[in-house]
Amino acid sequence: VQLQASGGGLVQAGGSLRLSCAASGGTFFRYNMAWFRQAPGKEREFVAVIAWNGARTDYADAVKGRFTISRDNAKNTVHLQMNSLKPEDTAVYYCAADPISYRIVTRASQYGDWGQGTEVTVSS
Repeated sequence: VQLQASGGGLVQAGGSLRLSCAASGGTFFRYNMAWFRQAPGKEREFVAVIAWNGARTDYADAVKGRFTISRDNAKNTVHLQMNSLKPEDTAVYYCAADPISYRIVTRASQYGDWGQGTEVTVSS
């Protein structure tokens, strides 16, 4: 499946952004979908994941209560609503797809399909 992330930008601390990831070329509803992020000089880290049917979600501790992942299988899209943004949220955000839908995984190495990334900068 091909993934296209969008919605990044520059925002002040405390602000909000909504990232979107559009999928094409595959059976989107069969994939668990996740967001990862990578800050300069750091490894790519897990942010959030949503099951193929939306029935389960999981979040990194750093974003719990501030970020919400959702999906629309009719539109082949997944979103990441980011509220109360902090400077430490600054990173390139990537969406990723896992076709093994019976599991929920949070390691980047377990995802085979990736979008190109969208940059989020949070100023203090």
